[in-house]
Amino acid sequence: MGKAKASVKSSRKTNNSLVARKKPLKKDKDPNKPKRPPSAFFVFMEEFRVTFKEKNPKNKSVAVVGKAGGEKWKSFSESEKAPFIAKAEKRKVEYNKAMTLYNKKLAGETVDEEEEEVGSDKSKSEVDEESREEEDDDDDDDDDE
Repeated sequence: MGKAKASVKSSRKTNNSLVARKKPLKKDKDPNKPKRPPSAFFVFMEEFRVTFKEKNPKNKSVAVVGKAGGEKWKSFSESEKAPFIAKAEKRKVEYNKAMTLYNKKLAGETVDEEEEEVGSDKSKSEVDEESREEEDDDDDDDDDE
């Protein structure tokens, strides 16, 4: 008697799920959209993979590399993780700049030449120093008048 009830319930589930749910179509991804920045762990893994492969050239397993990297990351103190965290934060800032630029372009807003230099090799501090120097030069010109 218990088996009959179970089969009735399961048939109801399949009938309801067939009628009620359809998967929505996925949107196509924009190839121009910036990729999300890696976390501190993945920044660490970029460097760790290279050193691990040099020490173990015969190892072809991705899982072994991942496990070894995870174990090493867990054994690190906060001070040892700090450089990787800093690199990840820097990439996150660059990503946020790129996303604001991308969103402006999508919205059809005009984009300044300075904003388009997001992908340049200059760091934020270098760009800020240049703008401060230009402001200082402009102030000096006003004194001459």
